[in-house]
Amino acid sequence: MTSSQPEAVEPTSASRLEEEGEIAADYLEELLDIADLDGDIDIDIDHGRAAVEIVSDDPADRSLSRLAGKDGEVLDALQELTRLAVQTKTGERSRLMLDVAGFRAARRLELVAVAEAAIVRVRESGTVVALAPMNPFERKVVHDTVAAAGLVSDSEGVEPQRHVVIRGA
Repeated sequence: MTSSQPEAVEPTSASRLEEEGEIAADYLEELLDIADLDGDIDIDIDHGRAAVEIVSDDPADRSLSRLAGKDGEVLDALQELTRLAVQTKTGERSRLMLDVAGFRAARRLELVAVAEAAIVRVRESGTVVALAPMNPFERKVVHDTVAAAGLVSDSEGVEPQRHVVIRGA
């Protein structure tokens, strides 16, 4: 049986992103059980990506911060493992974003402030400003902030020294 029109399938449809979030939540629940950590899983869709966060029932409980690690290194690794778990189940690459106890949300605010200070320097001096090396998440936050300000930014260098360079439009 053939259809007169092919079915349009959007690769990042809401239902696919919700499925990614559910798979990620199941994977992370198992991890929390193994690590004997208490936490709830919040699932959302943010900027065309599944967004999953592990949150604590008790705001005073800092045990989840171990899952973020120093400078978010553990969080980055956990995000990659979670993406692989989703890919194993769906057969498709995931761009899922993971946060633990608000680590990425707080880091995003810090990065916006860094980017805004650099934007002011570029506008006042007319020179190019190179920022410190950052991971892909951090660079994306800076690129988005720079673009919203009407300036231009590029990533330069090779991991782990890849960094953002900001210049006038």
